[in-house]
Amino acid sequence: MPDDGHARAVIDAVLPVVDGGRFAVKRTAGEKLEVKAHCFADGHDVLRVLLLWRADGAATHEVPMVLLNNDIWEAEFTPPTPGRYSYGVVAWVDSFASWRHELTRRVDEEDIRVAVQVGAIEVAAAAGRASGADRQALTQWAQSLDHDAADRNIDGTALKAQALDRDLAELAGRYPDRRFQTTSAELPLIVDRVRARFSTWYELFPRSTGAPGTHGTLRDVESRLPAIAKMGFDVLYMPPIHPIGRIDRKGKNNVLVTEPGDVGSPWAIGAAEGGHKSILPELGTAEDFRHLVAAAAGYGIDIALDIAFQCAPDHPYVKAHPGWFRWRPDGTVQYAENPPKKYQDIYPFNFECDDWQGLWVELKSVFDHWIHEGVKVFRVDNPHTKAFPFWEWCITQIKREHPTVIFLAEAFTRPKVMHRLAKLGYSQSYTYFTWRNTKEELTKYFTELTQGPGYEYFRPNVWPNTPDILHEQLQTGGPGMFRLRLVLAATLAASYGIYGPAYELLEHLPRGPSSEEYLDSEKYQIRSWDHDRTDSIAPLIERVNRIRQENVALQFNRSLRFLAVENDQLLAYAKQSEDGQNIIVTVVNLDPHNAQYGWIGLEPQSIGVDTGGTWQMHDLLSDERYQWQGDWHYVRLDPHHTPAHIMVVRRRTRSEQDFDYYL
Repeated sequence: MPDDGHARAVIDAVLPVVDGGRFAVKRTAGEKLEVKAHCFADGHDVLRVLLLWRADGAATHEVPMVLLNNDIWEAEFTPPTPGRYSYGVVAWVDSFASWRHELTRRVDEEDIRVAVQVGAIEVAAAAGRASGADRQALTQWAQSLDHDAADRNIDGTALKAQALDRDLAELAGRYPDRRFQTTSAELPLIVDRVRARFSTWYELFPRSTGAPGTHGTLRDVESRLPAIAKMGFDVLYMPPIHPIGRIDRKGKNNVLVTEPGDVGSPWAIGAAEGGHKSILPELGTAEDFRHLVAAAAGYGIDIALDIAFQCAPDHPYVKAHPGWFRWRPDGTVQYAENPPKKYQDIYPFNFECDDWQGLWVELKSVFDHWIHEGVKVFRVDNPHTKAFPFWEWCITQIKREHPTVIFLAEAFTRPKVMHRLAKLGYSQSYTYFTWRNTKEELTKYFTELTQGPGYEYFRPNVWPNTPDILHEQLQTGGPGMFRLRLVLAATLAASYGIYGPAYELLEHLPRGPSSEEYLDSEKYQIRSWDHDRTDSIAPLIERVNRIRQENVALQFNRSLRFLAVENDQLLAYAKQSEDGQNIIVTVVNLDPHNAQYGWIGLEPQSIGVDTGGTWQMHDLLSDERYQWQGDWHYVRLDPHHTPAHIMVVRRRTRSEQDFDYYL
């Protein structure tokens, strides 16, 4: 038997929801959350439904929900600051509103009189729940209704009008009888800062930022900040900056035998100088690091640090905590393997060890250390190879203490595993973009990312290259492929990144046939880069990133829609801001060698233009302008001139009065 059989309202569903409320929906500060609820009751009485939301530890806000259709109610709220929130729905049968609705249908005078007497009782009850002037006004109204219902000199029409007075009805509605309300379970919401939704990442190896023939330092990285900021990046990501192991150190191009001067892989973490909380001495000091973080902040750039929970054989943890690792029968520690690849210089942690709690606490303290040093963004290496319960505990604890911290999951693995990591708390996730190259692949994948259920918690961060991945298309597609993949990454997703300077300098040679690894990879050696090369695509990167910063439509993912075009070498899509004022249409030539043309389907009504109207498409890449009309529009793109159009819709046609509008 239920606790209270009086409750008649049913809340059948509250959306969005992730796994029935087991995991949190995600938004950013200032980004609205639209909530829908499926609510109904027996019979034909009127339902009242409210959206409830609150920040952790704060008072609850109530927002009236509006009935759309088919018992679906809707409301929204905008969380103002990062942190943990919850939301839910409350519903009840509103006896006063039900009475009022029934009264509107009454036509017989006697029926009206009886109904008004019933209404007097409802209003008197509302008065009992009110106070002050509201109570007095409602009491007077109830008495007036009761008196006039018995007065035969007042006809039914006048009596009905008095009972349906809008102002007094609104007043009574402020004091509903909620004794028998039904309340949904609270659903979790994680609110991040805006950079978790919209960010532009640049990756570099600090040791390759010095003068030719020298080991770069954190001070050298600082000298690169103006150029990185000029290109429009707001996150500077560095691979691990810790001491690098000497035992089983890898040589150039990942060979097992090292030569004098080989610097090893930054992901082989730990040596006599320290481990995950230390800095490689050749890079500089803790003070140098703090100075870099502060200098980057002056350019509006976050320093993102790579966290790789693994150890070189000579990491202090191996000696101090041997139980944290797997030991083989021959008395050696099991190194990392991904057959046929072997990583003799890396020892994974054993998350099934007896001292798992001590391991968890120590690993979280690594994040705590770097947060104390000013880091607010972490790219986590291979999180899918560590225990899921650890990530849920660790990220939850850190986000409670530091709600502005951002975690990026570098997990090129199975889809369900990637989604689980996002559910567990990762702010952003790597994607399969690198391997989605055809029109069909890109359309299907980005429709899934932006329209599928994962949208509520999975924020994609797309990369055309990484130090581990040089896709075959970049190896063989020439400069045109680098340009078009850049435009795709920057306009399909609100967050994207590149591994540079390899990307802007068109690095394309693989280590060998059928390999996705770079020849002479920075993972194993220091490289010198000529940033002033005339073939650098840095100017294109700068322009594209400026377009992203100036057009809010490109800063969200949800509005992405693909447009019809009969040529499979042309990909066309549109994004628009929530208010519909900023609309960006992008057309990309997927052929890096040849000009392609076709007709793009874009209906005037879909962009707020009357049928038959004319509007302007302003290409923000080339600054060219086109007059469009009708449903189909001719486009020709020559990759030797430009890989794409990134066009903003100008709804007004040009006249001499609109001069400033067209500047």
